[in-house]
This record gives sequence, structure tokens and C-alpha cells, in this order.
Amino acid sequence: MGFGTSALITLGCIMMRVCHLDTCPVGIATQNPELRHNYKGDPQYVVNFMKFVARDLREHMAKLGFRTVDEMIGRTDKLKQRKTDHWKGKHLDLSPILYRPENADEVGTHKMIDQNHGLENCA
Repeated sequence: MGFGTSALITLGCIMMRVCHLDTCPVGIATQNPELRHNYKGDPQYVVNFMKFVARDLREHMAKLGFRTVDEMIGRTDKLKQRKTDHWKGKHLDLSPILYRPENADEVGTHKMIDQNHGLENCA
């Protein structure tokens, strides 16, 4: 899951897409003291937003019968493709993506064993 953009919006970002230019008009992505003066965000805004996201996720998970996110991994049987009349989507077939093989319980769908890639030995 990615929350970077939504967290920035919560802090007041207006998505001007000039972060790399040090000209952020709301003072989030700048080191310019005059522009930073415009910043009105508060870290508590992000905390509250994430609490709302977590509550909503728990409600959806409960409807599907899950207690944890780990229980949802690989459970494509809980997904179904909606019918649409949209010209881009009406001929789209997601069944190859949603396919779950018969031996799915025996094959790992997420971390099953620890891996050591020897990164500590890299220079």
C-alpha cells in the first residue's frame, strides 16, 4: 500500500508538482524560509488520517471474514470482476490475474522463509 500522496494532501499539499524546484507554494517541500512560513500542516493530521484509513480497512476486512492483512494475501477467491459498459473496460478479462491454482495452500504467497542475500558483505 502506498500512502505518500495522501499523507501530503493531509498536510496541505495542493499538488503543484514543483517539489524539485524548491518553490512549493504551501511550504511542504522547500527549504526556502519565506515559503516554509506558508506551511500550516501538523503531524497530527496524518495520524488522524491513518486512523481513519485503518478503521475503514478493518471494516472491509471484517465484511470479508479476515482478521489480519496477512490472511488476505493470495485470496483472489474473494475478488470478482465487476461488469462495466465503459469502452476501455468492457472487454477486459482479469481471470488470468485472479486465477488461483489448486495447490495454492501448499505454495507460498508471501514470506515463508528468511532470506540472506549477503548485503552486509557488499562494499
